[in-house]
Amino acid sequence: MAAVDETGTNATTTSGPAPLDLLNIAQAPKALLHDHLDGGLRPSTVVELAADCGYDGLPAADADSLGRWFRDAADSGSLELYLETFAHTVAVMQTAEGLQRVARECAEDLAADGVVYAEVRYAPEQHLEKGLTLDEVVQHTLEGFRQGESAARAAGRQIRVGCLLTAMRHAARSREIAELAVRYRDQGVVGFDIAGKEAGFPPSRHLDAFEYMRANNAHFTIHAGEAFGLPSIHEAIAFCGTDRLGHGVRIVDDIHPGDDGTPQLGRLAAYVRDKRIPLELCPSSNVQTGAVASIAEHPFDVLARLRFRVTVNTDNRLMSDTSMSREMKALVDAFGYGWSDLERFTINALKSSFLPFDERLALIDDVVKPGYAVLLG
Repeated sequence: MAAVDETGTNATTTSGPAPLDLLNIAQAPKALLHDHLDGGLRPSTVVELAADCGYDGLPAADADSLGRWFRDAADSGSLELYLETFAHTVAVMQTAEGLQRVARECAEDLAADGVVYAEVRYAPEQHLEKGLTLDEVVQHTLEGFRQGESAARAAGRQIRVGCLLTAMRHAARSREIAELAVRYRDQGVVGFDIAGKEAGFPPSRHLDAFEYMRANNAHFTIHAGEAFGLPSIHEAIAFCGTDRLGHGVRIVDDIHPGDDGTPQLGRLAAYVRDKRIPLELCPSSNVQTGAVASIAEHPFDVLARLRFRVTVNTDNRLMSDTSMSREMKALVDAFGYGWSDLERFTINALKSSFLPFDERLALIDDVVKPGYAVLLG
């Protein structure tokens, strides 16, 4: 098939010497923009941390059963029910040791899957039950990421992890969390986010936090267009000035077939494409929360072929029983993508990351392109 790059140039996809299987995809360098720390724990770690901190609310006692429970519980078709699964992971992330371990293992697991750059997000305000301060929560998490990066290097893997601090959209601490993000932006925090139930909690409710971020020349993304559709996307862009759209999958609702059958973009969709606003698409998660019916019906391919700035993401690796390699393989199986397509999506993500420009460029030129050149043959 023909790979369509971001500028619209068609490039013939070659099969190359490397089959497009899960093993080879795991070797490809990947960039991840949308991954929740509290949604990516190892089931065994949840069990062990629960025992350490005295949490007795787990729905299963062994790691295998617990992993299945998380996946099955998340397959609800409802964002609200999907979010309820996080009560168990957050409960075991209330101590310095727990936060450091979860962050360290997150970096190690992503590196083992071939991720060379990741932006991992979590809400510090949810980790205060054992007496930690917001600053201590951030400090311990950043230390865990650094430990994980070091462990990955020792294992012969390269990864850099940037942290996004999230404010819960149903709460009233977003300005405080935005200030926290700016305070630690030279120590590993690369940006700010809001997350949680979209319905009834529009992005504009947190306008003060976004204005603070803009006033301090700081980056932010906004969960929008996952469960609530176009109004959420419009507010995130027009009122809040977001740099990226967390999910943004419902932008497809502003694309309709014209009289000749070709896709016609509405004003909002055209603006998102024209401005190259990145879409942090999470295929498996979108199916679980009911945003789309199946991977095969996911608008990822429509948006990619219309040359939106699409990126591939995991969202919650535990709840979706997934990885970046599995997300890419699912898209390959559904839409027939080749190595050059996966390379393009990876470059899209690095272009859209909150790293400084020169560091983005170095990863693209020195890591991603050489890595895919080997796979392309």
